Amino acid sequence: MTETRQRAEPPAPLPPLDVLRVFCAADGRHGNTLGVVREGRQCRDRAARQALADRLGHSETVFVDDPERGVVDIYAPGVRLPFAGHPLVGAAWLLDVESLQAEAGEVWVRQDGEFTWISARPEWVPPRTLQRFGSPAEVDALPAPPPGEGWLYAWAWEDEAAGRVRARAFPRRDEVIIEDEATGAAALLLTAHLGRALNITQGRGSQLLTAPAPNGEIELGGRVRFAS
Repeated sequence: MTETRQRAEPPAPLPPLDVLRVFCAADGRHGNTLGVVREGRQCRDRAARQALADRLGHSETVFVDDPERGVVDIYAPGVRLPFAGHPLVGAAWLLDVESLQAEAGEVWVRQDGEFTWISARPEWVPPRTLQRFGSPAEVDALPAPPPGEGWLYAWAWEDEAAGRVRARAFPRRDEVIIEDEATGAAALLLTAHLGRALNITQGRGSQLLTAPAPNGEIELGGRVRFAS
C-alpha cells in the first residue's frame, strides 16, 4: 500500500519589517526588541496581525496604519494591546512625528538629544503588581519567573535620593516571554505611584527615564537603535 504524505505549506512571507531595540543603555546595548510593520495595510486583518506577532515572538509588534498621522496598532504574543510603552517610544523614534494615535488615546512625542519621549496616562495601563524589594541584589536574585500569578514588576531603590531604581518585569501569562527586558507601561505605573521622576535600570541593563507631566500624564523616555 502506497503511503500518501501531504506536503507542509511553507510559512507566509514576512511583510517588510524594521526591528528596533528600545530603552537601550548609554553604550547602545540591551533594550527591548520591537517589530515595526511600516506598511500596516499589507496586513489589515486583526487575526493575521496577531498571528504575525505570535510568529515573530518580540515583546511587542506594532503595525503602522497611517505614518503621517501616527496611527498605530500594537500586539504582543497572544494579545492585542490598546497601549504599550516601548512600542510607542520606538514608533515615535522611527516615524519622527509630533504625536501617535494608539487605541487608548493620543500620545504626544518629543525628541531631546539621544532620547525619545512620549507623554501618556497611567490609567491606560492594565493593573500590575508593583512589588518593592529591600535591595537591588534581592531583585537580581529572583528566579525567572518568580512563583505566583499575574504581571509582576519587581523593583528596589539603587539611590532613592537620586531617583535611581533597579527593576525586573515578569508577565507570568505564558511561556513565550518569561521576563520582559524593558517595560514602559510598568515604569509609568511606578512613576505615578511614587509621584517623582525616575531613572530605571531594568533587565540586563536597559534604561528607562520617566517624569510626572501636567494633567496627570507621565513622560517616558529612552534611547532607540536599529537591532543589528
